Amino acid sequence: MGEVILKTHNISKKYGNQFAVNNVNMTIKKGQIYGFIGQNGAGKTTLIRLITGLAHKTSGELELFNLSSEGDLNKARTMIGSLIETPAFYGNMTARENLEVSRLVRNIAGKECIDEVLELVGLKDTGKKKVKNFSLGMRQRLGIANALLGNPRLLILDEPINGLDPMGIVEIRELLKKINRDKEVTILISSHILGELSELATSYGIIREGKLIEEISAKELKEKCRQYIALKVDYADRAVTILENELNISNYEVIENNNIKIYSNLDDIGNINSTLSKKGVIVEGITLKGKNLEEYFMNIVGGGKNA
Repeated sequence: MGEVILKTHNISKKYGNQFAVNNVNMTIKKGQIYGFIGQNGAGKTTLIRLITGLAHKTSGELELFNLSSEGDLNKARTMIGSLIETPAFYGNMTARENLEVSRLVRNIAGKECIDEVLELVGLKDTGKKKVKNFSLGMRQRLGIANALLGNPRLLILDEPINGLDPMGIVEIRELLKKINRDKEVTILISSHILGELSELATSYGIIREGKLIEEISAKELKEKCRQYIALKVDYADRAVTILENELNISNYEVIENNNIKIYSNLDDIGNINSTLSKKGVIVEGITLKGKNLEEYFMNIVGGGKNA
């Protein structure tokens, strides 16, 4: 088992009589890129604010780096870098000047960390350009650079690709992969762009109406969402002989009631159907099945597509 970076025990947050976060048990291990999925208002940002200390829990427990007392949590949070909602910077200052202000406010020793993070996020050569003249993608990268000051072990990003164009999304995605790989930083990222999250995350947490309803690894999710040809025939044993000998298909699974799942040749449904029929096998049904991340998410949480 990997080292646990973050763990919550039945953590809750109420506003009046309404639970924004309701008995959530979340576990994030070292090295993960944890994709946090939920509809608008599901509790993602509230939970992130509880983790970072920007909101106080109503009940439950929070552990960061195996520390859980209030005093220890304050120390542990110095090992967290975060970008929550829209990053705020001084528009008339350069990227370097903004990071210097942040470094001083946060009492981070040494100016060399500024050059390091600017280079990491691709903003080293912005020179005297004012932040007010930055593109949205550049602002987001500067926000990530600011979160990386002080070499955090856990990076928390709330909707970091929201509003970006396709090129900006790809740039942020590759940047986060690099940070995770080269800096060995564990990442918690919330996003409503689910297809993009599937290109990045190694595990997922799905929240609905304040409750964490599922945690699943990318590998498990891929298996659940794996596409296949669903084939139903009169005699499965005769069908698989033809699949192997006539069509060179070996990646299949026979399940009950003469149903077969074929995991290869997904674009060859017509030929499979025709070949089986010519060889005397009755095909009672043949169709392509499987889900992508958005479809899986929608099946779990229901409702609209916002996350």
